[in-house]
Amino acid sequence: MTLKSANVVARVEPAVKEQAEAIMAELGIPASTAINMFYRQIIQERGMPFKPTLAARRPRALDEMTKEEFDQRMSAGLAQAKAGRSKPAAEALSAMIEEFSHERKTV
Repeated sequence: MTLKSANVVARVEPAVKEQAEAIMAELGIPASTAINMFYRQIIQERGMPFKPTLAARRPRALDEMTKEEFDQRMSAGLAQAKAGRSKPAAEALSAMIEEFSHERKTV
């Protein structure tokens, strides 16, 4: 009979556990799934992996920005485009689809 799971026992500071579990709850990831993801990434990277995080700020709608903030963001985007730090939308979409497809195959 093959075991389908194994137990992991770890001691963590209560405040660290509480904060991490609050973030995992927001992400919709149970602690056991997060630990399994962590272990799989260690195996794949053959070392310590990246860490999934919530965005520090959510994207804001136009009506949530001041005119000055909107103008600043548009100026920054224009400067990036003029500096060649952009790519066509179709190429960006293809890259995202490829990345998503690759992630689904490795999980």
